[in-house]
Amino acid sequence: MEYTFHYDSPLGGITLAGNGEALTGLWFDGQKYFADTLEREHEEKALPVFAETIQWLDLYFSGQAPDFTPKLNPRGTAFRRAVWDALLTIPYGQTVTYGQIGKKLGLSRGAAQAVGGAVGHNPISLIIPCHRVVGSDGSLTGYAGGIDKKRSLLEMEQAAQIR
Repeated sequence: MEYTFHYDSPLGGITLAGNGEALTGLWFDGQKYFADTLEREHEEKALPVFAETIQWLDLYFSGQAPDFTPKLNPRGTAFRRAVWDALLTIPYGQTVTYGQIGKKLGLSRGAAQAVGGAVGHNPISLIIPCHRVVGSDGSLTGYAGGIDKKRSLLEMEQAAQIR
């Protein structure tokens, strides 16, 4: 059984999903691919993993880099999971390009598009920081939550680093 919980962030509502032990989804309400890995049958319920995730989100939205990660269990292909694992290594307040992720994974130069597809289908936004991936020229390219949210998240992280 899968469970959901709602969180109100400064950037809008967020839906959390979990399997009882780990976080399986975190989406801005209405974003592209919203809840695409969520089981059809689910119920809203408070869970310890949601309490931990809310603590993480509260720290994050207060401008602090959380020093822990809730237990995560995103669903996806082996390739997507490898990309998501690479995203988890991007430091708070920093960005990388799709090509840099491909290179880190030992992929060919033309793999940026495949990496982009995996980044775009990340089911655990924010905690798996897909918003920290930018185009090869540093431009803010696609973000399932919307470019405005991506810009806000990066500005918040960079401002927190300057303090």
